[in-house]
Amino acid sequence: MFMGEHHHNIDDKGRMIVPAKFRDELGSTFVVTRGMDKCLFVYPEPEWKILEDKLKNLPFTKKDARAFTRFFFSGAAECELDKQGRVNIASTLRKYAGLEKECVVIGVSNRVEIWSKEVWEEYFAESEESFAEIAEGIVDFDL
Repeated sequence: MFMGEHHHNIDDKGRMIVPAKFRDELGSTFVVTRGMDKCLFVYPEPEWKILEDKLKNLPFTKKDARAFTRFFFSGAAECELDKQGRVNIASTLRKYAGLEKECVVIGVSNRVEIWSKEVWEEYFAESEESFAEIAEGIVDFDL
């Protein structure tokens, strides 16, 4: 399971160090694609296959299903780490997420997300205000 928040930089060649604690779980190859809220989603191969199977079963006759699968798969890139533990993020993905220098890498259960530091801070500040309300509506904490 991926969790935690890590701050890293992207170099001029589009390479970013992947947090050491995420490397083993990501495996030798993994998929980076456009995510929601202007971030990138990073999936280990097994998780990507599960998601791929779910999306394959969407009805292609539905306009929204076609649009989402196009958006999601057209931005996907199979990646691997170099010897220094860096991933090279495609320029189209960097542009989509506004990744220029400072990044925030977060673990979100079965995936990793890569955010521009500025976008993450803005998103977090907005979400923090309504966190309790959101949790009340979707999470049952009575364990």
